[in-house]
Amino acid sequence: MTTVRLPEDLEEKLEAASKTHHKSKSLFVREALARYFTDQELEKSSWEVGEPYFGNYGSGEGDLSTTYKERIRGKINAKFGSR
Repeated sequence: MTTVRLPEDLEEKLEAASKTHHKSKSLFVREALARYFTDQELEKSSWEVGEPYFGNYGSGEGDLSTTYKERIRGKINAKFGSR
């Protein structure tokens, strides 16, 4: 058994909701917690959300992270010429 202390405003809202829905406060809290935990289980991590897109929109050049200095140097030389 668990006992929970609620701030006065939440206690009042719980009381009103339990009367409106004709449920005991305990049942109301149990259902709310069950819904919360189910929602948490259904949430996907950032990785899971993005996984289908990873690699789909790349340049096709697998060495971009290792050759960026050479590419920048080439672009600068092409724009300003070798000085």
